[in-house]
Amino acid sequence: MSGKPEDLLHHLKSLSGPFPIWNMEQLPDQPGELFLDWLRLAIENNVKEPHAMTLSTVDQHGYPDARVLILKNMIQDTFYFASSLDSRKGQQLKDNPRVALTLYWPSLGRQIRIRGIAQDEGDAAGAMDFRKRKPGAKAVAMTERQSQLLDSEEELNVSIEVQKKRLQENPDFAAPHWRLYAVHAQEVEFWQGDTERKHIRVQYKWQEGHWQKNRLWP
Repeated sequence: MSGKPEDLLHHLKSLSGPFPIWNMEQLPDQPGELFLDWLRLAIENNVKEPHAMTLSTVDQHGYPDARVLILKNMIQDTFYFASSLDSRKGQQLKDNPRVALTLYWPSLGRQIRIRGIAQDEGDAAGAMDFRKRKPGAKAVAMTERQSQLLDSEEELNVSIEVQKKRLQENPDFAAPHWRLYAVHAQEVEFWQGDTERKHIRVQYKWQEGHWQKNRLWP
C-alpha cells in the first residue's frame, strides 16, 4: 500500500455495518426522549465512551473551535457539560454562548447533532460538579492554566502536587472558576447511517413554543 495520504484514506472502510434498524413509526414528540433511547442502545451495545461529545464554539474573530468532552447530564431537552471559565472555551462562551454538540457512535452508524445556547449555571452548580470530579482531575483544574504555554513537565508536575496538598487539607474545596453549563437545545438532528448511503435524518426544531419534526434528505 502506498504511503500517500490519498491512498491510505482510500483503503479505509466507512459505514460498513450492519447497523440497527430505526423504527420511524413512533417518534417521540421531544428530542430528549429519542436521545435517551439512542444512548441506552449505545450503552447496551458496549459503545466505548458513548457520553463523549464534541463541543463547538466560535472565537471573537469568527473562527470555529472544537474539542471532545463529556456529557455530564441531560434533563428533558437540555444538555450539560463542565469547564473552566478561564479556559479558551470558557472565554469563547462568555463572548458567544451559541454552541453545537456532536455525538458519533461508529459501530451503530449513528450521529446526533445539537445546536443551542449555553448557559452558565452559577457558583453553586459549578462547585457541586467540581466536588464530584476525581482527585487528579480536580488538581489539574486547580492549576488554572489550561491552554497556556507549558515550559516544562516538571513545572506541571510540581503545580499538580501543590494542588493535591491543598485538596488534602481542604477536601471540600471547589475551584471558583469551575462552571457547569446547560445547553438549551434549539435544534437536534438524529442521523442513522446506511451502508448504501441512504441515510435517515430526522430534525427536531424548536419553533413557536414547540418542537417540529422533519425528515431530511440523506
